[in-house]
Amino acid sequence: MQSHYIPIWKTAPFCRLLLPLLAGIILQWYLQFSFWFVLICGACFFIAFLLIYLLDIGTRFKLQWLQGILLHLVVMVSAMLITWQKDTRHDQKWYGHFYNDSAALIVRIDEPLVTKERSFKATARVEAVICNGQTIPARGKLLAYFSKNTAVPLLHYGDRVLINSKLEQIKNSGNPGAFNYERYAAFQQIFHNVYLKSGEWRLLTGKKINPLKEAIFSMQQYVISVLKKYINRSRDELGISEALLIGYKEDLDKDLVQAYSNAGVVHIIAISGLHLGLIYVMLAWILDRLPLIRKNKFLKLLLLLSSLWIFSILTGASGSVLRSAVMFSFIVIGKNYFKQASMYNSLAGSAFLLLCYDPYLLWDVGFQLSYLALLGIVTLQQPINRLIYIPQKWLYKIWEMFSVTLAAQITTFPLCIYYFHQFPNLFFITNILAVPLSTVILFAEILLIAVSGLHLIAVPIGHLVAAMVWLMNRIITTINSFSFAVWDNIYANVFTTWFLYSIILFGSAWLLYRYKNAFRAAMLSLLFFTVLQVYTRIMLRQQVKLIVYNVPKCRAIDLIYRDQYCFIGDSILLQDGMLQNFHLKPARISLQLDQCKTSLPDLYKAKNYYRFCGKKILLVDSTISYQPLEAKISIDVLIISKNPSLKISGITNAIKPSIIVFDSSNSLWKIAKWKKECLALALPCFSIPAQGAFVLNID
Repeated sequence: MQSHYIPIWKTAPFCRLLLPLLAGIILQWYLQFSFWFVLICGACFFIAFLLIYLLDIGTRFKLQWLQGILLHLVVMVSAMLITWQKDTRHDQKWYGHFYNDSAALIVRIDEPLVTKERSFKATARVEAVICNGQTIPARGKLLAYFSKNTAVPLLHYGDRVLINSKLEQIKNSGNPGAFNYERYAAFQQIFHNVYLKSGEWRLLTGKKINPLKEAIFSMQQYVISVLKKYINRSRDELGISEALLIGYKEDLDKDLVQAYSNAGVVHIIAISGLHLGLIYVMLAWILDRLPLIRKNKFLKLLLLLSSLWIFSILTGASGSVLRSAVMFSFIVIGKNYFKQASMYNSLAGSAFLLLCYDPYLLWDVGFQLSYLALLGIVTLQQPINRLIYIPQKWLYKIWEMFSVTLAAQITTFPLCIYYFHQFPNLFFITNILAVPLSTVILFAEILLIAVSGLHLIAVPIGHLVAAMVWLMNRIITTINSFSFAVWDNIYANVFTTWFLYSIILFGSAWLLYRYKNAFRAAMLSLLFFTVLQVYTRIMLRQQVKLIVYNVPKCRAIDLIYRDQYCFIGDSILLQDGMLQNFHLKPARISLQLDQCKTSLPDLYKAKNYYRFCGKKILLVDSTISYQPLEAKISIDVLIISKNPSLKISGITNAIKPSIIVFDSSNSLWKIAKWKKECLALALPCFSIPAQGAFVLNID
């Protein structure tokens, strides 16, 4: 039994190197050490590591442990340097060092424009900053949104544009539990965006393109045009077909995507390791049956790797696809050239390489889920598969597929709960039905692209693909219609997620290898998890809050009493499920709010006046001016909403607010004007668009 302790470290050296790499990335991101401090520390560790080799053999043997520690420190510091260097803000030519509000920018469109509801969006690369009549070469990326009333269709990848509009720093909404978009964009090295109306930009001469990227975009457009030509049954079938083959998501229906997510098969429509795995299995099966190739290991490996990478590039070369391509490259090379190659070493090696290339992938949800799913399959699939003996071959295949799904689900569900706060209860049924069907659809789509020049053959294949996608959509939507299909609104934080993984880790070690200490550790982790959940639930049940949300051009206010809330806001937020899910639902999940009420305990309402648990709240949403009063009325929170034409002094004649809150339904220029008045009157104020959601904890 003891043999299980050592091999994973001896046969998977990349696992040992991966840990200090992760530590270095995390330390540098959160603590932000200076470049010279990190460089000096790294030089000291590296010199100390080399000095050990100058000692005699006996002393070196005794100091092996110290040499190992120094090696890990060198790797950790190297990771810190890579993380520092990858932050474009440390580049001397980053445009942010030269830009000011009066400056103009020369940018290059870095991708085909994407159609949004009110604009066209594209990532742009800065080439120069024009400031005080001087053109300064610069680098960096930003998001450009072009108004739909401009001549945007004339813009293509590689076009150079002069921008004369003020950049806006990317900020979070500040809503409780909201997605940290500011950090997400920073990991993409994007820190600003700009909205461009007609007259605020000008097309320049001198187009600059990357031939490889141009070929990728052209191929994508060709594939999309073929799918639109032959899969014209409905938008749902077309959208799923595009997402399944090349990861193009612009034609996807949001409700249909949510249904796939609720059913636990959203990975089908996100190009990932599943797709490359299917391509790999198909190619390996074909090549093993070709006499001239199966005996030539090098030729077989070359064909496998080139096919995987060509498919990755043709599908758009997105981050998730390239991650999967690197993973499978390591796995294929290890399997073909090293008979005793450790799958753990292949996974750790690919992760090590990817994180050296881009350390910020560590926070990418797709990166985390991909490796956790593969780790679960490698570790748990065979033990689960051996639990039941099934003599029938067809039934065994179903059980084998289920064991793969279950193994991946075990290692990913804590992270899914943390990010998405839901669990698909019927994932085993949907995966058994949808994964084989999606596999057939994927191969049929590849065949459709291959024969797209032969119209008579392509037409029936297109009809077949559309029919199969329609069937898969019906299966998913039918299962999603069951009330018990998804367990929603699950509370999770960082600590509960770590304790869940501790339970899985130690519980698996006990079940697979019968380690008694692992069982004790699993029970202890379960105890801590339970205590933390109970404590969090008790604290949430005692909460009394006022939240004014940051929802663009909308009024959204929640009065919260324990697990109940009373909503005061625009009806569109109740009617539009996507708006509600994006802006309000994360906060209500994080605060465990279960019941929406029209009234709450200790809440008194009179038109726009609210008295809630001792706090006086006044909502002003129309033009109003009060007569001066000698004894002013005290108000705890004054909320100004809906762009009323008023002056702050006209309200404070009769009212004495502790703080004035300007919500996101007001114009920015009016908020700026009111803030100046508040400053002159020495009144505390809070701007929701600038500062994020306003949260008042009521004792």
